[in-house]
Amino acid sequence: MYYLGIDLGGTNIAAAAVSEAGEILGKASIPTPHAGAEAVAEVMAQAARAAAENAGLKLEEAASLGIGSPGTIDPERGVIQYWSNLDFQNVPLAALLREKVEAELPIYVENDANAAALGEFAAGAGKGSQSMVAITLGTGVGGGAVLNGKLYTGFNYAGLEVGHFVIEHGGRPCTCGRRGCFEAYCSATALIKRTRELMQDAPDSKLWELAGSLEGVNGRTPFDAAALGDPVAGKVIDEYVDYLGCGVASLVNIFQPEVFCIGGGPSAQGETLMAPVRYILNREDYARNSVHRTRLMRAQLGNDAGIIGAALLPKFR
Repeated sequence: MYYLGIDLGGTNIAAAAVSEAGEILGKASIPTPHAGAEAVAEVMAQAARAAAENAGLKLEEAASLGIGSPGTIDPERGVIQYWSNLDFQNVPLAALLREKVEAELPIYVENDANAAALGEFAAGAGKGSQSMVAITLGTGVGGGAVLNGKLYTGFNYAGLEVGHFVIEHGGRPCTCGRRGCFEAYCSATALIKRTRELMQDAPDSKLWELAGSLEGVNGRTPFDAAALGDPVAGKVIDEYVDYLGCGVASLVNIFQPEVFCIGGGPSAQGETLMAPVRYILNREDYARNSVHRTRLMRAQLGNDAGIIGAALLPKFR
């Protein structure tokens, strides 16, 4: 038995045949058409069939087909309620794809952040655990949770929008309309923005040497400059870690998961990032004196997390 998973992105549609253990057996990727939902469903079907063929399998032999999609999702109906990138509103994606694949497969649709969390739980950092909360530090801060072995989405499927709980009351404006959100301080976007802000008052900073210009700053720049002893970069990183540690400790205190997983660009810094965040968690975890403690871990699956999680959706719903 195997499962098919699709990661629907604004640039590419990736598909994979996945074993019950979460191992990728074959993959395929096709550029995402920007020509309406019917065209997207057609390409998704092509990608799924190609992934199966690349694994030496037949699409019709799959146990199910799962989709991880950006946007607001109604998984009960298999509908994308809203996704701005492709201007999708109330798109019945599961029904459209069922017509295109021409096979009697159960089809599942889930938010891509939830799918990525599920992938890490099933085959990555959370493998073997009973509960895990995951965050991804990217353009925003995405998140997901698997509690008692089941994907948690909230009664209206909008749970675990971890980027939008407030860690600084009245703080920096967030794209969601609130102020002081976790995302406004701990996304990779926020890290880059803060680096640029402090650079402008420090013309001698090594940040300029490494980046060349404000536009040249990326998520690695402040870490690289801090490693060279640059005090401005050090201030950026210290501030970033303080807020990240605050957010992680708060989420751990709410859920007390067996595993807390951090992914996304900044997590590539490894223990340079994880060690000080772990120090803050050890200090601020309400259960710090308990025999059983949450394990703070880096995400392990990279870009494959979402596609594995999408494939394995029926096992953890």
